[in-house]
Amino acid sequence: MDRDNLLAGLEARIGTPHFQRRLGMEREHEARIAADWGTRFVYHENWYSMHGLMRTVLTLAGLHRRGRHNVLDIRRQDNEVCLARLPAAFEGLSVLHLSDLHLDMSAPYLERLIASVKGLSRDICVLTGDFRYRTFGPYQPSLDALARLRPHLGEAVYAVLGNHDTIRMVPGMEALGIDVLMNEAVHLRRGDDCLILAGIDDAHTYRTHDFDKLEAAVGLKSCAILLSHTPEPYRKAAHVGFSLMLCGHTHGGQICLPGGVPLFTDSGAPRAVARGAWKYHDMVGYTSVGCGSSIIDVRLNCRPEVTLHRLHSGPTAAD
Repeated sequence: MDRDNLLAGLEARIGTPHFQRRLGMEREHEARIAADWGTRFVYHENWYSMHGLMRTVLTLAGLHRRGRHNVLDIRRQDNEVCLARLPAAFEGLSVLHLSDLHLDMSAPYLERLIASVKGLSRDICVLTGDFRYRTFGPYQPSLDALARLRPHLGEAVYAVLGNHDTIRMVPGMEALGIDVLMNEAVHLRRGDDCLILAGIDDAHTYRTHDFDKLEAAVGLKSCAILLSHTPEPYRKAAHVGFSLMLCGHTHGGQICLPGGVPLFTDSGAPRAVARGAWKYHDMVGYTSVGCGSSIIDVRLNCRPEVTLHRLHSGPTAAD
């Protein structure tokens, strides 16, 4: 089946308004960048003159080489999660969480990412967006890199798109055996017990997330996990009734002061939810600092991570 037919199938699945809005906004974004090429960039993540300035400043400060080394130092982060409504059959469920993969960043980085997850035991894997390094241009290199990573992620893999991604990637991702959730929910079953896993489309740049489509699937007595690229809609997620929100986007700041204090997170969410584990009302969350990097291939005081969440039944931690 050709790519146009696959996209038509996706449009039928998620609805024409969602599909056309996302695709139209992507085309406007790419056209705006093309018009500004060689003069200025209105979108900071593509401001390549800024990249050169940042490299120069870091080199003069003696930090550039160390920062590039840190990009390849991908660490495993363990996170124990207590959920009051977790069904008994899902006690101890392990969830491998990768975010902000930026897979076409470099060949050495991809090899290191594969090594970091290879042989790692998990029940399911979730990917919270940004598979492409840039926010525009070719996306096939990212899909090719994802094809190399996919055999090491396990049988059940679920994903959402980020603001660096194009909706045109979805058929290729699903051909690799990755379920891409576009304001959709799936029901994970173990015997008579059910755990809901939902995913929203990008809530940062394209704002094509739609909680109304998910609300019916998330009952007050259900245990539901939300995948979101960004933590920004955390309030809405909590009030809809999600028990756990997994996200990324912020890179934890990527370049931070000693102690991991971010200089910038590119997020409208408060810094309390911009990195690591957090809680809001009855919902707990985790914002990954990400596997890759963007704007510049440097990390300082914020090493990249892959996260292994383990779910347990019990009261959530106090605020």
